[in-house]
Amino acid sequence: MNKRELRVGEVVQIDPAHDDVFGGCFMQVTVPKTWGAQGFVKVPGGGFAHYRCSFANMETVGAATWIGGHPEEDK
Repeated sequence: MNKRELRVGEVVQIDPAHDDVFGGCFMQVTVPKTWGAQGFVKVPGGGFAHYRCSFANMETVGAATWIGGHPEEDK
């Protein structure tokens, strides 16, 4: 993905060639960064994982209908 301004709630997909565990997963952006984004990934089998990804290792999918949904954000 080319560098661009991401917004909170956007969904990106992590490049499968970049990561053997989270590659192919969708990440919801929670903190846009100049180098990419921080966000969270719903882990197959249950749970959530925080993740950081550079623009070079993700592609934009679109915007999420519901922003959040992460258990820690409900506190």
